[in-house]
Amino acid sequence: MRRVSIIIPTLNEASCLHRTLHQLKLLEPPAHEVLVVDGGSTDETIALATSAGVTVRVSKQRGRSSQMNEGAEAATGDVLCFLHADTLVPDDLVAIIDRTLEDSTIVCGGFISLMTGAQTTRWGISLHNYLKTYYAPLLFHPYQFWFKGLRLLFGDQVMFCRADDFRACGGFDAALPIMEEGDLCRRIVQRGRIVQVNRVVQSSDRRVAKWGSLKATAIYFYIGFLWGLGVSATYLKKFYEDIR
Repeated sequence: MRRVSIIIPTLNEASCLHRTLHQLKLLEPPAHEVLVVDGGSTDETIALATSAGVTVRVSKQRGRSSQMNEGAEAATGDVLCFLHADTLVPDDLVAIIDRTLEDSTIVCGGFISLMTGAQTTRWGISLHNYLKTYYAPLLFHPYQFWFKGLRLLFGDQVMFCRADDFRACGGFDAALPIMEEGDLCRRIVQRGRIVQVNRVVQSSDRRVAKWGSLKATAIYFYIGFLWGLGVSATYLKKFYEDIR
C-alpha cells in the first residue's frame, strides 16, 4: 500500500476545518500523514489543526500554490494528495488512490466534485465542473487530450500524484494565484496520463451561495476560457474573490 500524504492549504478555515479533519480520522486504511500548511490565519484554524493532532506548518509565503509546495516538500509519503479545507472525501480515499496508481501509465488523478451546501446540492454546476475536466483540454490542447491523456483538474477535485512525479515537474507555480492545478496538469501529463476517478468528493458551495448559480457559472466559464487562451492568471484572479 502506497503511503499517502494529505496536504491541506488553509487561510481562516475554522468554520469547516474541524469537520474535514474529523473525517480524515475515519479513513480506512489511514493516510500516512496529514499536513496543514497555513497562510497566516487570524481565526482558530491553527488551534483546530493542532488539537486534531495533525502536522501544522505556517507557510513562509501566503498563497495556495506556495503553501501546497511547502507541504509537498515536507511530506514523507510516496503519494501527495492535495485537499481543500472545505472538501469531504470518501473513507476509502487511500485505497482508491492506491488502486488508481497501480497503473504505471497514470501519473495523476482527481475525483468528481459534488458541490453541496447545508440546504441544497448544486447539480448543474457540479455537472459543468465534471464536464470541463474533459472539454477544456479538448478545446485548447486537443493533441495532448487525444494522445497524452490530458485532463484538467481543479482544486476541489482532490488532486493526487506520485511525489517523485510532482517534484520532477517542478510542483505548483508559486506565481499563480489561481489555476495552479490546471497549470500543473499541463506539465505533469508529459510523464503519463491524468484520470478523473469515478468517485465523488463533496465540496462546499459557499462561493456559489454568495454569487448565485448563474453568476458563478459565468465566472467559472469566463476564467477558464480566458486562461485557456493564455490570459494571465494574475489578471483573472480579480474576478475570483476569496470567500470564507
